[in-house]
Amino acid sequence: MTTAKLLFDNQEYDFPVFEGSEGEKAIDFTKLRAQTGAVAYDPGYGNTGSCKSSITFIDGEEGVLHYRGYPIEQLADQSNFVEVCYLLINGELPTQDELADFQHRLTYHTLIHEDMKKFFEGYPPSAHPMAIMAAMAVSLSAYYPDLEDPEGIDLNIIRLLAKFKTIAAFAYKKSIGQPFIYPRNDLSYTADFLHMMFAVPAEDYQVSDVLTRALDLLLILHAEHEQNCSTSTVRMVGSSRANLFASIGAGVTALWGPLHGGANQEVINMLQMIKDDGGDHRKYMDMAKDKNSPFRLMGFGHRVYKNFDPRARILKQAADDVLNELGVTDPLLDIARNLEEIALNDSYFVERKLYPNVDFYSGIIYRAMGLPTNMFTVMFALGRLPGWIAQWKEMRNDPETRINRPRQIYTGATERDYQPLAQR
Repeated sequence: MTTAKLLFDNQEYDFPVFEGSEGEKAIDFTKLRAQTGAVAYDPGYGNTGSCKSSITFIDGEEGVLHYRGYPIEQLADQSNFVEVCYLLINGELPTQDELADFQHRLTYHTLIHEDMKKFFEGYPPSAHPMAIMAAMAVSLSAYYPDLEDPEGIDLNIIRLLAKFKTIAAFAYKKSIGQPFIYPRNDLSYTADFLHMMFAVPAEDYQVSDVLTRALDLLLILHAEHEQNCSTSTVRMVGSSRANLFASIGAGVTALWGPLHGGANQEVINMLQMIKDDGGDHRKYMDMAKDKNSPFRLMGFGHRVYKNFDPRARILKQAADDVLNELGVTDPLLDIARNLEEIALNDSYFVERKLYPNVDFYSGIIYRAMGLPTNMFTVMFALGRLPGWIAQWKEMRNDPETRINRPRQIYTGATERDYQPLAQR
């Protein structure tokens, strides 16, 4: 361990420096305020490490994403979502027996309490599915006790993973006025979800293998992404010792925003705007190059990845497979493909590394599958759930965890005397 020196108010202070397993360096400012009386000012916490974590590693410069040390490319190619859930939550890949037991438990905990159906009935048809998801996630705590022992926590984790997809499918059915389809024990996690989403009574719905694999990929690629807004929210709420269901409900609401989980919905909104304006995609690509134009290209580039988003490489092929399988004819998807072709070949976008990101391709796939845009963020939440759970569990087991309490720099009025209303 080395130290970093800070010169402040003509005094010199030493602060420890430590290094992560992938070479990331951090200055430990835990005692900054105690020693100097000052706090670090870092809006958005973009330069602040809020925790130590062994779950996910990202190298944005090189386009690297690892879950528990495993490259995302290998997991996407060789694994499935259930196995990735086990890996993220438990830290290691499962044996065959462990995976079979995990899958069995997820299968037989998918039903929600019948009383909870009354909650869905109380929402207006116009209710956003994310509002329903957040409320229902928290409501699970009313049916399942906040267990503190490891076995109890593990049971609630299984319950949440299993029931979350049922809640998501029911939220969708509520939004379109169709009857709920109950989960089936003979289908895989993703196939069961697709069946609950798109089957209707008295009709024989066959789950497409291509759609099942595409959804599995989408969920894997969204499963974890380090200390983003929603994950940090889960940790912050959990730091107060709030239960698992309450913490995840907070994560859902944080994900809802258009700057986070709603980004793929913004892609579709952009494509619709281009279509409504005549469909001239080249006009909008030229506008994207014009620094004086207010138009911003959605779904291109990434705040973290300064290279190509590794998840986007994987989804590009999946998008092609889904569109070919379904034979979809959609002017918005045609516009999307045209934008993609220009961005991958135009020197302006290539030099600035404004490549299509995961939100661009996920929005295209979800639309091709027949999902309305207000369900896109729900799909993101379903994928991100194991990552949130893993982070919550790691936070709870970390002896260094303390309740989150950021500081501020006060910029308001200094002390002043109260004036009675008649004198104002």
